[in-house]
Amino acid sequence: MEEARRAFAGGDLATAERICSQVLARTADDGPAWALLTETALQRGRPDAAIVCANRAVALMPKDPIALVLRAKCLFVSGDTRGAFEAAEAAGKVIGDAPEALDALGAIFGLLGLHQRAKEFFLRAVAARPDVPQYLFNLAANERMIGALAGAEAHCDAAIARDRHYGLAHYLRSDLRTQSAERNHIEEMEALIREGKLAAPSEVMLRFALGKECEDLDLHERAFEHVDAGCALQHRSTAYDHAAEIAEIDRIIASHTRSWIAAAPRGYSAAAPVFVAGLPRTGTTLVERIIASHPAMSSAGETSAFAAEMSRAMKTTSTDLAELGRRYVDAVTALRLPPDVRFVDKTLQNYLYGGLIHAALPAARIVLVQRHPLDACWAIYKAHFRGKFSFSYHQVELAEYYLAYRRLSRHWRATLPPNVLLEINYEDIVRDQSAASQRLISFVGLPWDDEVLRFHESPAPSATASAVQVRRPIYSSSVGKWRHHAERLAPLRARLAREIPEAELM
Repeated sequence: MEEARRAFAGGDLATAERICSQVLARTADDGPAWALLTETALQRGRPDAAIVCANRAVALMPKDPIALVLRAKCLFVSGDTRGAFEAAEAAGKVIGDAPEALDALGAIFGLLGLHQRAKEFFLRAVAARPDVPQYLFNLAANERMIGALAGAEAHCDAAIARDRHYGLAHYLRSDLRTQSAERNHIEEMEALIREGKLAAPSEVMLRFALGKECEDLDLHERAFEHVDAGCALQHRSTAYDHAAEIAEIDRIIASHTRSWIAAAPRGYSAAAPVFVAGLPRTGTTLVERIIASHPAMSSAGETSAFAAEMSRAMKTTSTDLAELGRRYVDAVTALRLPPDVRFVDKTLQNYLYGGLIHAALPAARIVLVQRHPLDACWAIYKAHFRGKFSFSYHQVELAEYYLAYRRLSRHWRATLPPNVLLEINYEDIVRDQSAASQRLISFVGLPWDDEVLRFHESPAPSATASAVQVRRPIYSSSVGKWRHHAERLAPLRARLAREIPEAELM
């Protein structure tokens, strides 16, 4: 099993699985083998196989915290939020002092959106082993979400002091504040790259971190060079079917028509959630924080619950839309929200499900956030999404996905009733925060409250890429940033210009 764990740690899933199979052929009740097979199944994206293995591991090792944590993770991945929470709570009762288990349980509570609870376990892991960079980084990432930015920077510094090549810690640290000429990490990171000892994933993270810090200092040409190099490295290492993703959007447009929605059985109308969706880095977190700052609203964060429940429903012989809507609401409110409260779900890719959301939850409201095409695409291009939005690392692929999203937005505009869908531009919010906020609050059916203008004072956690920015008042410096790179973004602009009027690209 030690050999199997080493193979798994090195990314050799096949060898790890082969050894586990050999062990189980001799001893079918070897709990650690079942636990490791759970991890390999999760890595391969096979949640059904993972939960079978996890259940065997827990049955054989009912007081083993790692087995319980793995079961919680499987349940979370499969969309069973309540079950995942119960498994995590069970793990917490037997967790002990092993830092590996403490760190893993903290990660599960983080996935569940219980960030203060997660922090308890991350702190204990760091206290037990302050020399392990991963534990320091996980604590720093948690602190970023809850707004403890000074602590996050200190723990990133500590992680990097123990491992100079820890790319994730460099990337997180760069985002915690606006860098200045007096306080930045540009020379440190560029020196690391020049040494040529970085693994490709770490260099990718440093390149994006450098892009951010150079842009903070108005070193725009240098910023683009690092971003472009990071995108090229990431694109080469990403297995991504660009055409299939575009085709999926076009299938949605073709099938989820106005007549399809009209003919759909009535959904679950007892809840009226608000969905804020849109491409990343376009202002969705800002919109979510504005709405969620109203005293009558709560934020569920980015849940992915609708997609999970939809996937679960599609495995049955018939899709009951009312049951889909009810299960979605139950999944979102299971842990973080009191029953019957109105909430905001800011899962970005819910833009794919506008028709299904309206059919399953007829009282729901959907806000689609839009941004200037080139500002949106530059903001996406210069960010790293850690396994999501694979279209973002190549200028032409990014342009084509943006155009597909634009087609889908037009489709929802023509298909969904005006009292169900609101499109709002990021630039309009920056230009007149009060007017845009009043429009949002009116659309979701709430009376005006001045609290929404102080959204940046909210202590609520944020797990999004904009978790730092939304703790500041609205600022306009992000408008027009693409202009610094107009010449080098020529491939992107040329592809957009084939379908977008020139006036919109100015």
